[in-house]
Amino acid sequence: MREFAYERAYDVTGAVALLDTDSEARYLGGGTNLVDLMKSGVERPTRLIDIRELPLDRIEVTEGGGLRIGATVTNSDLAAHPEVRRNFPALAQAVLAGASGQLRNMATVGGNLLQRTRCGYFTDVTKPCNKRLPGSGCPAIAGEHHNHAILGGSDHCVAVHPSDMAVALTAFDAIVSYETADGTGELPLAKFYVPVGDAPNRETALPAGALITGVTLPPAPVAALSRYRKVRERASYAFAIGSVAAALDLRDGVVHDIRLAYGAVASRPWRARAAEAVLRGAPADAATFAAAADAELAAAAPLPDNGYKVALMRNLTVAVLTELTEEAAR
Repeated sequence: MREFAYERAYDVTGAVALLDTDSEARYLGGGTNLVDLMKSGVERPTRLIDIRELPLDRIEVTEGGGLRIGATVTNSDLAAHPEVRRNFPALAQAVLAGASGQLRNMATVGGNLLQRTRCGYFTDVTKPCNKRLPGSGCPAIAGEHHNHAILGGSDHCVAVHPSDMAVALTAFDAIVSYETADGTGELPLAKFYVPVGDAPNRETALPAGALITGVTLPPAPVAALSRYRKVRERASYAFAIGSVAAALDLRDGVVHDIRLAYGAVASRPWRARAAEAVLRGAPADAATFAAAADAELAAAAPLPDNGYKVALMRNLTVAVLTELTEEAAR
């Protein structure tokens, strides 16, 4: 591991100023991903700016029933918060589906949004990778890719985003707040992650030096009936090979409102807007759910070894929406 300096920040302005003086510095939250990448040589910061003492560790209810979640709230505290469990249960389920209890006690909301892909070519510095070293190539396309993207990929990268939390936040139209040396700003999560295109090394639309200060969930009554389902290769903690976050509002057996997002199928959490368009105003039954999934997955472009994800996501969509429909009827 490269030698680095360490400093602790106690206020947001001070943290931003510290990073503004050193473009090779990194913010340190829980460190559950960053430190691993430093050990492997993928990340080589000159300085770590510890932000865990910043006053960003609260969850507040906003007017109308939304939530404002501080960037240093731990995953464990987020999943256990009564307002999250009551009004956005899919978010609590997504957080609990990720990592181990020990990691959730360390990991933070801001860090979770910025975690990097677990593609083996990205984390192995002896291999080419356009995300790690632009222009070096993407050996995953002809190599090991059975867990890689089926939606939104490109000839330059087919890695998937690893976060469970971000999938639920995408379904609920979360807004990311940040601060830079030039002031504060906000990004809807739908625009936070940029399409992979021909520059997979650029993953978010955050300005240089930006510190994530929090995430806001707008009021969403539909979210009270919601679910997150994750499929992984082993029962103990592992990254998803496919996941669905869904929220459903039914009126007389018809879909009045729907939120649907997919995980582990693209370089970013994937909002399933084509499926949502099919579902709104349609009967809540298995045939409609399957047609909605087919509409979303019509754009899938699987590689030779990950075509199974198309069927997996179709089945997962139908199963989750059916469960929510049955729950609504009780």
